[in-house]
Amino acid sequence: MKRKLIEQIARKQVQLDKLAEHVDKSFICSQLYNKVVIEKAILKKQLDDLKKSKLAEKVVRLFPRKKALICDYFNE
Repeated sequence: MKRKLIEQIARKQVQLDKLAEHVDKSFICSQLYNKVVIEKAILKKQLDDLKKSKLAEKVVRLFPRKKALICDYFNE
């Protein structure tokens, strides 16, 4: 799964490199370039989500940090 995402990101980068030359020439190329940028960002986010530790996220949810209230600073 991780390898597939890395390969897809590399393919999107190749597409971006090819489209970068033609972005200024036509509106359609500009739209296609923007679409590929968004798709690449989505793939990168999915890859980052795979790298995150699921166990660490569960521990953070179980033991949330106590949030300080503004009135806590004024108590004597």
